[in-house]
Amino acid sequence: MRPGFSGGTAKMFEFELEARCPVTGARAGRLTTPHGTIETPVFMPVGTQATVKAMTPEELEGMGARIILSNTYHLHLRPGSDLIREAGGLHRFMDWKGSILTDSGGFQVFSLSDLRKITDEGVAFRSHLDGSSHFMTPEKAVAIQENLGSDIAMCFDECVPYPSSEAASMEAVVRTTRWAQRCKAVHRRHDQALFGIVQGSVFEKQRIRSAEALVAIGFDGYAIGGLSVGEPHEEMYRILDVVNPILPEGRPRYLMGVGLPSNLVEGVAKGIDMFDCVLPTRTGRNGTVFFSGGRLNLKNASFERDFGPIDPECGCMVCRRFTRAYVRHLYKSGEILAARLCSWHNLHFLVNLMGQARRSIVEGNYPAFRDSFLARFRGGAPVS
Repeated sequence: MRPGFSGGTAKMFEFELEARCPVTGARAGRLTTPHGTIETPVFMPVGTQATVKAMTPEELEGMGARIILSNTYHLHLRPGSDLIREAGGLHRFMDWKGSILTDSGGFQVFSLSDLRKITDEGVAFRSHLDGSSHFMTPEKAVAIQENLGSDIAMCFDECVPYPSSEAASMEAVVRTTRWAQRCKAVHRRHDQALFGIVQGSVFEKQRIRSAEALVAIGFDGYAIGGLSVGEPHEEMYRILDVVNPILPEGRPRYLMGVGLPSNLVEGVAKGIDMFDCVLPTRTGRNGTVFFSGGRLNLKNASFERDFGPIDPECGCMVCRRFTRAYVRHLYKSGEILAARLCSWHNLHFLVNLMGQARRSIVEGNYPAFRDSFLARFRGGAPVS
């Protein structure tokens, strides 16, 4: 296995492109980590607190998930990265045999709003759990992730809300770049990749500046952060068109926090390799599910006597065994199985969607796949 992309000591990390769509920017590849090989494009289920809500590791593996995301901020506060390191690392702690990417916690810290104060040195914040005081720096974010032992760590970054002024966004870009340099300077684990995060809100010149600066520093992969925070979808796509040509062809590209199926399909067309989002489990817990024609709210009365599967075209365990009427009954009865079944289906839907996208890229028909899916999905609008 070749050395890691960041240079220096060899790392157990490799990204190989297998196919490219000549019409769109879609790519099919293989991402190798110490815990296995992941076929891309890929959707990563989110296990914020060392668990993907309502799902066991075996169930995730069974639906084809090979990499999940966990969160530095939450695990730092509870149970603490020292405890997880003592347990043998995050993989052993949660009994997950696949790969793990850890978010740096930047998004969560900056979402605290009134509970935090930002300086060039780092961020002082108060825990949302007990109000205790903490100070997160780029160095500490890296140290926590090294304790966790994830396969991919993220640089600490500053994410501004949408809308944001150009001045505030530029300040965050400059700070994010400096913090990325500090993260790389202290990162030591040879079995862990480190990704930089491009910021710049919806301002093209700032996105270009951020991407070029991170490429000059050099990372194992590059994430695009600060999108899917309230901006119109067209703005997201415009920024992807600006940023992706700047990023190295041979490095994985990760669009953070995006999980609507139509966004994933368009993101793949623009050259994105990796996605994550809490959307499939969050909406599942509330009775909303994806299907080939859009979204359904199974709590609606119209499904009371609907004895068909959630999605007739889906091969997941839920669709093979249970009906819309039954799942609706579970919700109306307050049964926790309802949330489990809908989360299971939604996660399978997105993992499988990326598998279908990959096959279409390899077979040379991604534009037709994209057009067909988007025409049927109706933009993700809820269907009664």
